[in-house]
Amino acid sequence: MPATHEPDVDPDVVVVGGGHNALVAAAYLAQAGRRVTLLEARDELGGAVAGARLFPGVDARVSRYSYLVSLLPASVVAELGLDLELRSRRVASYTPTQRGDLLVERSEGAATRASFRALTGGDEAYEAWRTFYDRVAELAAVVVPTLTRPLPHAAELRTAVPDALWHDLVERPVGEVLTRTFADDAVRGVVLTDALIGTFARSDDASLVQNRCFLYHLIGNGTGEWRVPVGGMGRVADELVRVARAAGADLRTGAVVTGLTPLPGGGAEVALADGSRFAARHVLLGCAPAVANGLLGSPVEPRPAPEGSQLKVNLLLRRLPRLRSGVDPATAFAGTLHLGQSAVRLDEAYDTAASGVLPDPLPSEVYCHTLTDPSILGEELRASGHQTLTLFGVHAPARLFRDDPAGMRDRARDAALRSLQAVLAEPLEDCLATDGDGRPCIEVVTPVDLEHELRMPGGHIFHGDLAWPWLADGDLPRTPDEAWGVATAHPGVLLCGSGAVRGGAVSGLGGQNAAMAVLAEV
Repeated sequence: MPATHEPDVDPDVVVVGGGHNALVAAAYLAQAGRRVTLLEARDELGGAVAGARLFPGVDARVSRYSYLVSLLPASVVAELGLDLELRSRRVASYTPTQRGDLLVERSEGAATRASFRALTGGDEAYEAWRTFYDRVAELAAVVVPTLTRPLPHAAELRTAVPDALWHDLVERPVGEVLTRTFADDAVRGVVLTDALIGTFARSDDASLVQNRCFLYHLIGNGTGEWRVPVGGMGRVADELVRVARAAGADLRTGAVVTGLTPLPGGGAEVALADGSRFAARHVLLGCAPAVANGLLGSPVEPRPAPEGSQLKVNLLLRRLPRLRSGVDPATAFAGTLHLGQSAVRLDEAYDTAASGVLPDPLPSEVYCHTLTDPSILGEELRASGHQTLTLFGVHAPARLFRDDPAGMRDRARDAALRSLQAVLAEPLEDCLATDGDGRPCIEVVTPVDLEHELRMPGGHIFHGDLAWPWLADGDLPRTPDEAWGVATAHPGVLLCGSGAVRGGAVSGLGGQNAAMAVLAEV
């Protein structure tokens, strides 16, 4: 048994986990003068935001698990002093269909209007599109300023927007609203995908989990724009590590936390696998709530276990493939390329997956990081025209991978690539780069892989179903922890990850909210 030893001075705050939210919390608190010790079980920091050289002998630093940034508030970037450049993509999305193609520019202009007209036969669909997203922006303008402040009550927000808007986006299934708003199934699907990434649900799910996902995807910094981090997602992690360490935070890797014992006066004692123990007045948990419950010895909550439903495929190509439509690949892959994501097909795929069968072809979307930011590639790869592709498949729930993880990983890869191949004018294999061992540069990450590699139960990228980012009207928070949406059943033990009320996606909100709750205590 390893010898137990105590630190010379207990920290003020212990942060469990080293993902981006945990690093945000550590940076804020260290900059505020608190003694912070962060404990990460893995050998690297950054969690799902870390970058990696995936392919042996290939000078490309790829974001393995995440891909774009939208929800990270500009105020958090500025307050922490992060040196980040987030670039806009020139194309928002491109959707090839058998009836025609839909191109949406980031700054919509004549090409977008013409594309809607060619696909739908008139201007009605585009006018409905503009009106719909103007309404979403109206809600975003009300919600976004609250995200870095204590949680508002629903009534505060509801009274600030038209009743019909609140009813459509907060009280009724988003699929019902889209059916009423858009006559074209392909157009409905393009909108609907933002409600389904990372969430296993039908468009008409009565729980409205898809509506909550939709809201988070479309309100980032008031515009909902998803931008490309220069240097890859790993640059976000690297900057958070830099500013946290510069402020004096003690960031430890290979530090496996085995248990938490709440202390009578608040906070907890933290036990590590090597026998170390820390006692702190505040312990912030960057892990999923289900993992936190296990560390605290709490019974499992009586609700469905988290289950992720996404497949991520990372590829390196020698060049971008040609498309059947004839559109320039630099346009098709610059934004989000939607594949098999009509509204009807998305609900059909959900039903198939819910019955225990992998949808094939798998509805997916693809984008090319290097068209906007080639810096993740070495000089030789840039000069030779290499490009990365990120493919994100939906409705691939963890349950499908439990019995045969490796075999189902291969089947899911093939189902996802069939979606891509269906719109290509040449074999994708002809464009794939090979690594130093001569193998195709392709990596597949399933929900079960996320569970094993990042300790995300069920591979759920949000640590569980997203919550509305506000309080129910009857809720009366009694402590800063509750007011900021980071409370657990134990005083001084706070959630600071995606499982916080406003956690989810690459936002830093869980970490910022937890840090503010700590600093708000008298």
